[in-house]
Amino acid sequence: MNQFPYVFFLGIGGIGMSALARWFHANGHQVSGYDKTETPLTQALVAEGIIVHYVDAVENIPAEIRENRAETLVVLTPAIPADSREWAWLRAEGYDIRKRSQVLGVLTQGRYTIAVAGTHGKTTTSSMVAHLLHHAGLDAGAFLGGIAVNLGSNLLLPATAAAPIVVEADEYDRSFLTLFPDVAIVTSTDADHLDIYGDQNSLIDSFRQFVAQIKPGGTLLINHTADPSVAAAAPVGTTVIRYGLNVEQGPELFAANIIAEGQQFYFNLHSPHGTVTNLELAVPGYHNVENMLAAAAVAQSQGVGEERLRAAVAAYRGVKRRFEFVVVTGRENVYLDDYAHHPREIEAFLRSVRALYPNKRLRIIFQPHLFTRTRDFAEGFSKSLSIADEVFLLDIYPAREKPLPGITSEIILNNITASTKAILTKEQVLTAAAADNSFDVLATVGAGDIDMLVPQLKLILTERWK
Repeated sequence: MNQFPYVFFLGIGGIGMSALARWFHANGHQVSGYDKTETPLTQALVAEGIIVHYVDAVENIPAEIRENRAETLVVLTPAIPADSREWAWLRAEGYDIRKRSQVLGVLTQGRYTIAVAGTHGKTTTSSMVAHLLHHAGLDAGAFLGGIAVNLGSNLLLPATAAAPIVVEADEYDRSFLTLFPDVAIVTSTDADHLDIYGDQNSLIDSFRQFVAQIKPGGTLLINHTADPSVAAAAPVGTTVIRYGLNVEQGPELFAANIIAEGQQFYFNLHSPHGTVTNLELAVPGYHNVENMLAAAAVAQSQGVGEERLRAAVAAYRGVKRRFEFVVVTGRENVYLDDYAHHPREIEAFLRSVRALYPNKRLRIIFQPHLFTRTRDFAEGFSKSLSIADEVFLLDIYPAREKPLPGITSEIILNNITASTKAILTKEQVLTAAAADNSFDVLATVGAGDIDMLVPQLKLILTERWK
């Protein structure tokens, strides 16, 4: 990568893209990029010295990029539409254009790599691994798919070339097949991204290919709910460790004596690397206990001892928009925000909320993400959302997709069994939050732009609940 003093990002505001942009900037490259929307993340990049523009026009590409083709690397996200003017011009001019995943594959070559894959749970788990190593005083780097609260960033820069690198391995568009990890974690293999894969069998085959790329003598930690054929694809000599909360299914790595108390979860870790008792996790959710199992076992394998591990787990504060407490007033009223966008993620989130607040009336505001995902999992969304007492849906966030005939939020709403349900605009959501007192706990959930509501809801509820 040193042959490119200039690096230009198409879709620089993406969470994975911005981590790469920060890495290049920190390593002395001149970084710039385009994104269609100004966000707090792009504003942060600009504040750090990175040039960002928001109108797709060739003349907006910085002059040094247009004048130095041979010395410029262009990094592309799959979210960029095919009709992008800037992408078309850069292709026509013969620039070196690579996908984000390809660049990540190059950057991790020759480094000890810990790659975290899975259709859900990978962002939290990878942030946990990075945090545990960093907090324990080990030199480590990380490219994350979310803003880790402890780090205040989606990038952890290593001090030396010998440091292990933690990477979120994204299955979308088979991106993770550019990685050859020493340690791989597979958190789940549930059906998702069927617009890319067609069916779950093709998705699972991609996970098998990923696992088959583990380096000789490496390690695979795999959730016991994952398709068993994925673990079977690991190279001969790979140490395979199954993990999970269901002890009856015989995982080698599991939690015992789990207690939910307030916003804390307490548990004992039983690992092939040794048992650690009285772990305290301040980020609630049974799914987060499960994620921490894999992260803690990796930390143990890197030499983190019992006391340092216990302190690091207690210090972990999560990822922005993953079970994030936005407003808390004792145990009376709570506002949470979460990135969940798959039925199983929503179910895990809402069941954990119910465990924490068993007698509270729960309202959820959900924004479906992608027309294809809504089409493929409408029944699952309806079932998981029905755990709440009140369900308000926003219109589908299209992201990279064009509308599909007959696919709207209505197909989710129809089968929701909650006593109160409706499709609202963002403005109506804010009005409803300010106007009635029917709920005790509010949760905004989704992967689109629903997070734009969070600051306004925070103001409304802070005033109402003070």
